[in-house]
Amino acid sequence: MSTVTIVGGGLAGSEASWQLAGRGIGVTLIEMRPAAATGAHRSGNLAEIVCSNSLKSIRLDTAAGLLKAELAILGSKLLSVAAENSVPAGHALAVDRELFSSAVTALVEGHRLIEVRRTRQDTLDLALPAIIATGPLTDPALMEELGRHFSSKSLYFYDAIAPSIDARTIDESRCFRGSRYGKGEPDYLNVPLDEDEYSVLLDRIRGADILPLHQFEEERYFEACLPIEVMAARGDDTLRFGPLRPKGLADPRTGAEPYAVLQLRQEKRDGSLYGLVGFQTRMRHASQVDMVRCLPGLERAEILRFGAIHRNSFIDTPRACVRWQMDRKQPGLFYAGQLCGVEGYVECIASGLVAALSVFARLCGRELPSMPGETLVGALMNYIHTERPDFQPMNANMGILPPARTRVRDRGKRNLMLADRALEAMRAYRNMHEWLFTPAAP
Repeated sequence: MSTVTIVGGGLAGSEASWQLAGRGIGVTLIEMRPAAATGAHRSGNLAEIVCSNSLKSIRLDTAAGLLKAELAILGSKLLSVAAENSVPAGHALAVDRELFSSAVTALVEGHRLIEVRRTRQDTLDLALPAIIATGPLTDPALMEELGRHFSSKSLYFYDAIAPSIDARTIDESRCFRGSRYGKGEPDYLNVPLDEDEYSVLLDRIRGADILPLHQFEEERYFEACLPIEVMAARGDDTLRFGPLRPKGLADPRTGAEPYAVLQLRQEKRDGSLYGLVGFQTRMRHASQVDMVRCLPGLERAEILRFGAIHRNSFIDTPRACVRWQMDRKQPGLFYAGQLCGVEGYVECIASGLVAALSVFARLCGRELPSMPGETLVGALMNYIHTERPDFQPMNANMGILPPARTRVRDRGKRNLMLADRALEAMRAYRNMHEWLFTPAAP
């Protein structure tokens, strides 16, 4: 029986492990936690998520929803585990972090073809085929080894985590429940702000004590996940048109949209923890407390999980790899997850699934057929394999899909047309290449 080594037990590595084992391939999964820390993770569980607990929308007229639907066709395991451990989040799929990671850990460790080794991998000296899926917090020693291997400077950007607060310390009489435009269940707790309250919040953010970067680091943030203090510095109204936008959130007590709205999203199934949506930050802890407690209804809020910032590492995949996600210099060595330039939880799951299919195809003596370009999985893969002067990680978005043949002005209808086309293409791909999905060892 063939055996594949996978380094990294995050979302991509866990999905890849399950996909290969499900096809009769033995897997050795190497994960350095809990013996070695990352600075962001809290446990030794596999697939632990450290930023938002949301895997974004499930609506087919959104990129996040379409990507999930495509992965369901391809047989993603982690998405089904996420659904089983979800918490109320309107039309989004959000999970109880601890239940989700514990469930994934039990599934992977319990599979008869997967051996989990808790040790740190510092080199590329691996039996091939192998997948490196060590994520954005790759251990410095391995990242240096990758830098030497590629003979180029490592690329990176900074990612930030939002604070989470004890639900018992929220005064819900000052808030209202609802979802934007009334879509989905009213699962979000909304904190309305008038102009004066918004101004106070802005002053607290701008006057916060910010943790400095190290001297050797330059400030490079991912635009889709900017720290709240960076957004506040861009203008007085940046937050009101960003994470605090009130559009579609009418206060039932007044019937009108507030000046600004902070949304809180449930993070644990028992409702004991709520996260501040869009409030990722690198403030020191005392400043985070000051910021949160200036908000109406949160004057006595207790922060149970402080916001933080961490460095996300990734490789220049278009130059480092051939299709699909295989090392140019070392055939049989593959990469997956944020390390290879996809950004987002579900995108990492997709990358892990594609890496597993690539390895399986290689073990079968074949090449992985390209995913259809009109699907989001295919478009993401095309993106990370297209050379550009300044390669940056990419989220799934409708803009990377080829335009529809029929011009439709309504964006929702247009997105549904793109979704119908994508799902039809993905179903045809699976039917055409059924050998890829056969649960038997080559």
